[in-house]
Amino acid sequence: MKNVVIVESPAKCKTIEKYLGSKDYSVVSSKGHIRDLATTGKYGLGIDLENNFKPNYTIISGKKKDVNYLKKLVEQADHIYLATDPDREGETISWHLFDELAIPEDKYDRVVFNEITKDIVLKALENPRRIDMNLVHSGETRRFLDRIIGFRLSKLMQSKTGGKSAGRVQSVALKLIVDREREILAFIPKEYWTIEAEFKDFTAVLDSYKDNEIEINNEEEADVILSKLSKDFKIASIEEKEKNRSAKEVFKTSTLQQVASSKLGFAASKTMKLAQKLYEGVDIGAESAGLITYMRTDSTRISDEFIKSTYGFINGKYGENYVGYVKKGKKKDNVQDAHEGIRPTSINRTPEEMKKYLSADEYKLYKLIYTRALASLMADAKFLATTVKLNNNDYIFKANGSVLTFDGYLKVYGDYEDQEDTILPNFKDFKDGTVTCDKIEKYQHFTKAPSRYTESSLIKELESLGIGRPSTYATILGTIKDRGYVTLEEKKFVPTEIGFETTDKLQEFFSSIVNVKYTAAMETDLDKIAEDKADYLKVLQEFYEGFAPLVDAAFKNMEKKPAEETGEACPECGNPLVVRKGKYGEFVACSNYPTCKYIKKEKKETSVVCKCPKCDGDVVEKPTRKGKVFWGCSNYPKCKYASWYKPTGDKCPTCNDLLVDKNRIIICPTCDNQE
Repeated sequence: MKNVVIVESPAKCKTIEKYLGSKDYSVVSSKGHIRDLATTGKYGLGIDLENNFKPNYTIISGKKKDVNYLKKLVEQADHIYLATDPDREGETISWHLFDELAIPEDKYDRVVFNEITKDIVLKALENPRRIDMNLVHSGETRRFLDRIIGFRLSKLMQSKTGGKSAGRVQSVALKLIVDREREILAFIPKEYWTIEAEFKDFTAVLDSYKDNEIEINNEEEADVILSKLSKDFKIASIEEKEKNRSAKEVFKTSTLQQVASSKLGFAASKTMKLAQKLYEGVDIGAESAGLITYMRTDSTRISDEFIKSTYGFINGKYGENYVGYVKKGKKKDNVQDAHEGIRPTSINRTPEEMKKYLSADEYKLYKLIYTRALASLMADAKFLATTVKLNNNDYIFKANGSVLTFDGYLKVYGDYEDQEDTILPNFKDFKDGTVTCDKIEKYQHFTKAPSRYTESSLIKELESLGIGRPSTYATILGTIKDRGYVTLEEKKFVPTEIGFETTDKLQEFFSSIVNVKYTAAMETDLDKIAEDKADYLKVLQEFYEGFAPLVDAAFKNMEKKPAEETGEACPECGNPLVVRKGKYGEFVACSNYPTCKYIKKEKKETSVVCKCPKCDGDVVEKPTRKGKVFWGCSNYPKCKYASWYKPTGDKCPTCNDLLVDKNRIIICPTCDNQE
C-alpha cells in the first residue's frame, strides 16, 4: 500500500494530499489526541504515584473507531509519516500514535512543517527525524502536573467551598484578578491640580518653577500660582528633534491575542479558532494553501526567504526608501525558538486578493497578521518633534508638537496605531519672543485606581511573568469564566464572591505553590526537560513531595463552607432545609442528613407541545437524568410515547404518528415520510 501521513486536523488532509499526490500518499487525521490519562487508580489520577509516575493511558471516548481505522492503515502501509503540529503537544500526539498504533521503528518518520504550503511540506518529507522524547517527556510532565494539581485541588474546593475547580495556572491567573480588585477596593484617590494656558493655536501646560518640578495639591495652591501669572509669556527655548518610530516585530501568539482583542474586539478563543483555520488551509481558486504560519509560538523569528521576498514586494509597491530592516526585540530566556513567528505564508497573497475566499472575521484577522508582518520589514516612520518652553514669572509652561515627515511602516500599519499630528505655530514669527494667551485655567484631577484586567492586558501580564504558554492562554481565560470565578463588565474581569473565596482558601493552604514565582519556575523546569537539561521524573518527584502534605493538611483542616439554607423547615424532622450539590446539579434536602434523608421534590414547569397521539395526555419537554432533553407523554408510565426530536403537532398522513423536527427537516419517525 502507499505511504500514510497522519496529521491532527481533518482540515489539513485535503490540502496536503493535493501537494503529495493521492497516488503515492494517503493523508489521514487523528482528529487531535487519541489517548488521555484514565480516571482510575489512586485519587482517579490515572497515574501510579508509587511507581515512578507510570501513566495509565486510555483511548478517549468516541475515538476507538478512529484508532481501529488507523491501525488497519498502519498494518497495510509501506511507511508512516507522523505530521502532527510542530510543538510539544504535537510531539506528544505523535508519540501516542506511535505507541498505540504499534508502529514499527523502521516503518515511521516524524515530519514537521511550520506552514502548509507545497514547498514546505515536500521539504519536510525530505528531512524527517525521530520522535523527540525530550519534548514528549516535557509534554507528559505538564499533563501529569495539571492532572495531579487539578484533580486534587478541584476535589478539595468542591468538598470545602462553593468552588468548582482549581488548577496549576488558572488559579494563579485568578489570583492576579483578585489581587487587582483588592487594590482597586483599597485605593484612596489623591487630589491634584494642573494649570493650562490656552493660546489661539495650541495649549501649554505648567511644568516647573525655576527648573524644579512643581506639584499642586489643592485649589488654594493653584489660586496662589494663578495670582502670579500674566497673559504674556516669554519664549524660553525651542527644541526641534527628528525622531524615528520603528515597527513592531511579527506577531507571536500572545501579542496576536492582545492586538486582536484591542483592535478587532475578538476574544482569545475566537482569535485562535480563526488562526487555526487560516493555518490549516483555505481553498483559493484552483489551489488550496495555508495562509499563515503555525499560530502557537512565542518566537518572532522569520525566515530569510520571507524577508527577501518581502523586501522585493516593498520595493516594487512602495519604493526603495520604504524598505526597512529585521526588527529584533530582546530575546527572553524561556522563548521556544523552534519555529517562526506568525506571518503570511506568501507576501504576494494580499488581504484584498484573499478577501473573496474568507469569512468577514477570517479576513479581518488575516489582514491584521499580513499587515503586521509587512510593516515589520518596512522603514521607520519619521517625525519632527518640537518642544517649546514658555516663561511666565519663572513658571515654565511646556507645549509639545509632533509632525509626521515620512510615514514609513505607517503607510500600511497606520490603521492599527493611533497617530495624529500636533502642529505648533512658528514661534520665530512672534515679536520680541512674546506670546499672549487667551486665558489661563486651573483643573482639578484625582489619581485613578489601577485598571481591571482585560483579556488583552491579562495575557500580557501572564506572559511577562512567565506563566503559561501560547497554547494555554485562551483555555485559562475560558476556564475562569466558565467556572463562575469572574464576570466581564465592560470587557474587564471582575472576580465573583466565589472567585474571592476560592483564591483565599488556596492562599491559606497552598501559598507556596499557587503563586507567580513557583508557577513560572515550573515552566522553566518544563523547558529544561524539553532541552534534556532536567530529568522529568526528578521534577515530578520533587513537586509531589512538597504538594502531597499540603493537600492532606487542607482536607483535614480547611473549614467546610456551611450549606446555604433555603429558609424552609424539613417537613419530616423540622431541621432547616439546605441547598446541596449532587451529580445532576443542585437539590434541596434536610440539613440533618444522614439521620433524616428527606429530599424536596421540585415541581418543574412543563412546556406542552401538543396532544399525545396515543392517549389523552400532553406531549411535554422532559430531561433525562443526565440532562439531555426529549419529548414524552405527561401520562407516563401509563403511556410510553417518547421522541428525541420535537413534535410539530401535525400527524403523518400515512401512519398517523406525530411528525417531528429533525434538524429543521420535518419527518415521520415511524415511516420516514418527509414533508
